Amino acid sequence: MTSRTPAPTAATATAPTRERLLDAAAALFYRQGVNIGIEALCRAAGVSKRSMYQLFTSKDDVLAASLDRAGSRYLSRLLPAPEADLPPRDRIMHVFHHLESLSASPEYLGCPFLATAFELKNPEHPASVVARRYKDALTGFFREQAHRGGAHNADQLAHQLTVVFDGSSARAMTQGNSLDGLATATATALLDRAGMP
Repeated sequence: MTSRTPAPTAATATAPTRERLLDAAAALFYRQGVNIGIEALCRAAGVSKRSMYQLFTSKDDVLAASLDRAGSRYLSRLLPAPEADLPPRDRIMHVFHHLESLSASPEYLGCPFLATAFELKNPEHPASVVARRYKDALTGFFREQAHRGGAHNADQLAHQLTVVFDGSSARAMTQGNSLDGLATATATALLDRAGMP
């Protein structure tokens, strides 16, 4: 199967160079993997290699910065809005309902943080550090809601929910189909067992 490098669109062509580069990098790394070459990356972003190296010292830095940029968007879509008037249990379940919805899309290739870390296999790589920070933020969200909801062991529950999220993301990617309620059912069972109403 041949993969094509997307050409820059009219919208991306008018965006500042750094943003074009990071958006193109996030899309390419997610769809084709972290081994995509610099030339393909610059072509997709519509920028020269010289421009890229004026902004970033290496491809590793581009990878980390693009994951950070895309990661904040991904996490904000997963989590309920801070002002949403939802009880803690519903705030947690919002994440899993959204994951179920994502898994039904043919464009969904799993959690971008997990995908990046798995490919790199180096916990010290700048992008692995970014990925870990976002995974810790998700666990922190679960922990805060578990505390607010009176869970028996909020810290353990937060880690269990993160494992369910990560395992569900990986399953959706490897199976190539939707989760069909598996993530929400598993999260519900954990919340019930932890005594969260």
